[in-house]
Amino acid sequence: MSQKSILIQLCIFISILGCGTDTATKSKNNEKSVKRIGMVIKLKPEYVNQYKALHSKENPGVRDLLTKYGMRNFSIFLHEIEPGEFYEFGYYEYVGSNFEEDMQALAKEDRNIEWLKICDPMQIPLEGSTSWTEMEQVYFNQ
Repeated sequence: MSQKSILIQLCIFISILGCGTDTATKSKNNEKSVKRIGMVIKLKPEYVNQYKALHSKENPGVRDLLTKYGMRNFSIFLHEIEPGEFYEFGYYEYVGSNFEEDMQALAKEDRNIEWLKICDPMQIPLEGSTSWTEMEQVYFNQ
């Protein structure tokens, strides 16, 4: 199955979930803007168990840093689309006031740098990307 057809399937999945990127919406109870981010990347099959262990509840990882920089409801889903072809779908909501500034600050955090040194070699970016590929939001059910 080509990366293009896999990406189309993932986009359909994400549209069902109501996730995506580059959209700011306002909550009915809170006027604060929420930016919803959906992203995708391939996971090397030999790292599936290690990746799951790194992201288990028992391992705090960088959860506190994500919260510190305005990221909430960060979730990663894993699906084997074809035998041995594992793809991750990530979703989070950004609730801070300056996305670019917060992402730059997060990127400079020593613990985040170390975390990425462990996780990045386990992943294969989609063609044309160097890391997670952000996805277009096509639907959100408010």
